[in-house]
Amino acid sequence: MERRDVLRLSAVAGATGALTLGRVSFADAEPAAGRPGGEPGEQTRRVTGHLPAGAPDFVYLPVEVPRGVREIAVSYRYDKPPVPEGTTGNACDIGIFDERGTELGGSGFRGWSGGARSEFFLRADEATPGYLPGPVNAGTWHIALGPYTVAPQGLSYDVTITLRYGPRRHTPAPVYPPQRARGRGRAWYRGDSHLHSVHSDGKRTPAEIAALARAAGLDFITTSEHNTTSAHRAWEGLWGDDLLILTGEEVTTRNGHVVAMGTDPGVFIDWRYRARDNAFGKFARAIRRAGGLVIPAHPHATCIGCNWKFGLNEADAVEVWNGPYTPDDEVTLAEWDNALVAHTQGRAGWLPAVGHSDAHRDPDVVGLPQTVVLADDLSRRALQDGIRAGRVWIVESSKVDLAFSVTGERGEHAGIGERLEVPRTTRVTARLKVSGAPGCTVSFVTDQGRLHTTALPPSGEGTVTWQTTPDYAAYIRAEVRHPPTTAGLPGPMAAMTNPIFLGRWEA
Repeated sequence: MERRDVLRLSAVAGATGALTLGRVSFADAEPAAGRPGGEPGEQTRRVTGHLPAGAPDFVYLPVEVPRGVREIAVSYRYDKPPVPEGTTGNACDIGIFDERGTELGGSGFRGWSGGARSEFFLRADEATPGYLPGPVNAGTWHIALGPYTVAPQGLSYDVTITLRYGPRRHTPAPVYPPQRARGRGRAWYRGDSHLHSVHSDGKRTPAEIAALARAAGLDFITTSEHNTTSAHRAWEGLWGDDLLILTGEEVTTRNGHVVAMGTDPGVFIDWRYRARDNAFGKFARAIRRAGGLVIPAHPHATCIGCNWKFGLNEADAVEVWNGPYTPDDEVTLAEWDNALVAHTQGRAGWLPAVGHSDAHRDPDVVGLPQTVVLADDLSRRALQDGIRAGRVWIVESSKVDLAFSVTGERGEHAGIGERLEVPRTTRVTARLKVSGAPGCTVSFVTDQGRLHTTALPPSGEGTVTWQTTPDYAAYIRAEVRHPPTTAGLPGPMAAMTNPIFLGRWEA
């Protein structure tokens, strides 16, 4: 059976970001409709339609699921007509919500594959990566179409829904990673908290990612699939004393992406809103209630919908370095650095910087870059405490190591993320020890800008010192860079630290 839906501009005028189509009924499809001999049967419905340019962000296709269904399978396709140069063409995501409904932040979510797959299934014991196994209960389910971009000609879609009948299977209890590994006590731990597998738009399996993380010298990683938690249960047998695996999500909205780092296993964070909806604060709080950190990802990335539009008031840290260092990272770094001055005299809290690989597939490098955190132990809570405090530096690989501190005239000492509370005229000494960075230069950056730069020895190993006062520098942070590759821009980053603040608080 086929149904055709044609949506005209008037049909979506005034839409608030979502549209619900007419219901697809399987009411006449009982288990007895199976094959002769009582074998399980199946029923299929096909729905085609057309969305005009300017369609809402989400289009829901209600499906009436009767009793006796053991599996639901969905496939879809859409047209990709030619468009003029500089005009976006068609791109349409897909997911599904069960009989509990599509309420924002509700419990009905059962999976999302974005545009990474053209078909999926789910049943009690198994589901396509990106989707959650569990019973297929009777009621109104909703297939969610997400017309991410729509060509001027509109977007024609074709959705096929198949229900398969038969005895239900058992849903195994999920096995989630532990929240602590053996570690080395209080130490610097290396991690990558923005990674994608086959559970969203990545091409690597969790096993492949775990192997690459170990090869990169990482102590922890975070699974952060786009808009789904299906990977949370996919790491059994892959963690160990040497590798902590945290669960999370890359909440991928139309106005930017945010890494929910270290949320409780199985907790889903919704993404179906824009900045204009004034909803992000609610979901940032949901991330924190679930034990996670709110980390805006690649704020100035050039992909459609990737620019961060929600502001940074709700953030716990910000991803200033995403994958191989590029000009959009340079923009993010400058924006972050400009905001540090608000903290120098206690006028505001400051936002630590982190870096992640955002690795999806070959040749993406897991651990390029990696965030190095000073934590009391190798556990979710200790790592998050270290990041919140800014006890963090970012580096391109585990081959590079550094130590950064500032000392006062009387032996006062402060490390990364700390404040050296000395009188404003006190002479202080910044010291950066680096190894594994051949061909690189070291710079000390302050609220005035880059005030001291020197080349490392050919070996890439050395100690650089610089003296200043809190009057002259409200904070100091260190950068290690490769030679420039783009005229007018500094060289790509090899390593960078969060700041050390100087001087005493003033009333």
